[in-house]
Amino acid sequence: MNFATRTHHLAPEGAYQVLSRAQELEAQGREIVHLEIGQPDFATFSHVSSAGIQAIRDGHTCYTPPAGMPSLRAAIAEDAGKRRGMDFRSEQVVVSPGAKPNLFFPTLALVEPGDEVIYPNPGFPTYQAMIGIAGGVPVPVPLLEEKGFSFDLEAFDALINERTKLIILNSPSNPTGGIMPLADLEHIAEAARRYDCWVLSDEIYTRLVYDGVEAPSIAALPGMVERTVIMDGFSKTYSMTGWRLGYGIMPESLADKVGLLLTHSVGCTAHFTQYAGIEALTGPQEEVEEMVAEYARRREVIVAGLNALPGVTCQNPQGAFYVFPNIRALGKSSHEVADWLLEEAGVALLPGSAFGEYGEGYLRLSYANSVENIELALERMGDVL
Repeated sequence: MNFATRTHHLAPEGAYQVLSRAQELEAQGREIVHLEIGQPDFATFSHVSSAGIQAIRDGHTCYTPPAGMPSLRAAIAEDAGKRRGMDFRSEQVVVSPGAKPNLFFPTLALVEPGDEVIYPNPGFPTYQAMIGIAGGVPVPVPLLEEKGFSFDLEAFDALINERTKLIILNSPSNPTGGIMPLADLEHIAEAARRYDCWVLSDEIYTRLVYDGVEAPSIAALPGMVERTVIMDGFSKTYSMTGWRLGYGIMPESLADKVGLLLTHSVGCTAHFTQYAGIEALTGPQEEVEEMVAEYARRREVIVAGLNALPGVTCQNPQGAFYVFPNIRALGKSSHEVADWLLEEAGVALLPGSAFGEYGEGYLRLSYANSVENIELALERMGDVL
């Protein structure tokens, strides 16, 4: 069949491919430890679930304005602004079913065919997919292990030019867990102002940070709020992946365009889900803090365990719930090692190459799993290695 060329570059996300193979092995009676999926293993907090259930009982199952309920947009503007030391208006907020529409739609609204888009590599596979759908030219910038997986600024400086329309950032990062330091953000912001570029800042993991470290937002830097899109959501912070609730914060003129794209695609976000979002933001936050503390405990276990394995070295990530160990000393490709560990050790994880060419030589493991399962996975990996 002759499909449109805009779809030719699309490929499945590696996590779903590995999950599918892991489930095949489980169907054969194998016991698999799942460290491949970036999904919290905590249930949605009970007060948030109750708010969503009550909203259904109260008949909140109707259409809403495409950009979201005014009350939720106002709650997002207040919470996001307070956490970033900024003032946002509700008119800048666009609510979406999951966070991905607020990656895709701003890109569609800003990028013309032939425009160049800089993005992190290794990085979330959706970045390259959405650039291609918009007709843009993907321009990957390596993340350097020796810089805590922040941008290779020398490469960035060599790649940005008059054709650059958009710069994509992700901090804390999927897949590395790295946080971009303020000095690097200032460097990128200066270049964005000089070349009159937009910035799309994926901040979905911004509250999952450790050791007293903060993940600064480039939007808070001088002259950047008017050229930055912040993408965030509820999936990771509130363990609400299946609720499909995300948002973007951007200049009002762009928010209007993104709202129109929502209108003519998904229509709106589920009514009752938005009530759950209001409760998540305005209700108790202690469970978020407890969840982050538990992730920090798991992080210590998995980093120490990986560094004890032959041929493996692993940095201590500052955010998210991923580790990105270096396995180059094993002398095999990341895909070979990931397949090998799944088939022989029963541990599902991802090759670094699933996140781009500069991810080769690494693996990604999610520690959104229990300490007991993490220790079991490390034991099995040790036996095989």
